Amino acid sequence: MSRLTDSRLLSRIDWFFVALILSLLGSSVFILSTASLNVIEGDPYHYVRTQLIFIITGLALAVFTAAIDYRHWQKLAWVIYGFNILLLALVFFLGSSAKGATRWIYITSTQGLQPSEFAKIFLILSLAHFLAGREGKLRRVRDFLPPLLFTLPPALLVFKQPDLGTALVFAAIFIGMMFVAGAHPWKFGGILFGGFALVVLAIFLHLATDLPGPLAKLEGLPLPFEDYQIKRLTSFVDPASDLSDDSYHVVQSMWAIGAGGLWGKGYRGGTQGQYNFLPEHHTDFIFSIVGEEFGFVGAAGLLLAFCLLLLRMIHIASGSADLYGALVVGGLTSMLLFQIFENIGMVSGMMPITGIPLPFITSGGSSMWANMLGAGLALSVAMRRERPMFDDG
Repeated sequence: MSRLTDSRLLSRIDWFFVALILSLLGSSVFILSTASLNVIEGDPYHYVRTQLIFIITGLALAVFTAAIDYRHWQKLAWVIYGFNILLLALVFFLGSSAKGATRWIYITSTQGLQPSEFAKIFLILSLAHFLAGREGKLRRVRDFLPPLLFTLPPALLVFKQPDLGTALVFAAIFIGMMFVAGAHPWKFGGILFGGFALVVLAIFLHLATDLPGPLAKLEGLPLPFEDYQIKRLTSFVDPASDLSDDSYHVVQSMWAIGAGGLWGKGYRGGTQGQYNFLPEHHTDFIFSIVGEEFGFVGAAGLLLAFCLLLLRMIHIASGSADLYGALVVGGLTSMLLFQIFENIGMVSGMMPITGIPLPFITSGGSSMWANMLGAGLALSVAMRRERPMFDDG
């Protein structure tokens, strides 16, 4: 195993990548110090303290992961895949239900783990091995089926919890890694476009009324979604038409972001978050606090940090010593890109509500630890860009 203390590896640490991660972690603590101020009466810094614990332990996980040659995970790919399936299946036997979903396995009475967050990393590590063995063999439509079948079991287990948002992240990971693996862009892209069009059509028919002629028989088309999931997927189209539940979240969030203007209302100067008009403003809707209190300038600054991070990860993937490393970082980049795009689009009223956290910023242990594991993997690939002449173990 390559050691982190090896001078060759230390000299290859991507310090710009490290600086971007640390800046996002610092931003998380700073934003939470205002976003969670009035969430728990009498304990204004509860979420700041817990987030600091998650960050410190997450940094330890990242360092540990970076110290291990990422190619060792390739040898364990099928073990990781099997463990992933087992872990997701255990949720249905050992998990605790909340708000109609079973997603958490509690270690203590107050602290639990969300296996689906780690499942994203496990899928990336195992799918990268699966696709690396198919280099140059993803040119025909039928070649796309084996990787899809490989991805479906963990994705369906997550969807069954039900956790539509994370299942969509799995889809984003699959799509991104397929392109990195060399899938024929026009054929694969055409299938994606056609599949998306079919989903939109199916949702339209499910909700449609008064269709003309023979089309009336398709009204109320049954879908494998719960009613609240369909509502989440469609409420962003006109959130003001129904100010209940999810639509209420979106409207309050849009008001908060719009009220911030160019410079914002100032640190702890917002109203939507400070007076708890906006639910979940320290978790899924935390970007709304950035927009309200720090304005367009603050929101743009955070977006710039995310853009630089994603571009740096693309740089790391393109310089990988092998296809497996490029696929791992490509999968991580796809995961973060989709989560950032969906979360910010969700709180801005431009994307469906899926409950996806904002990476490195949102309060939460499982999400933070999974993202830090991903950061460690990306750093491991960056540190081993050049294949060593002699493998030290």
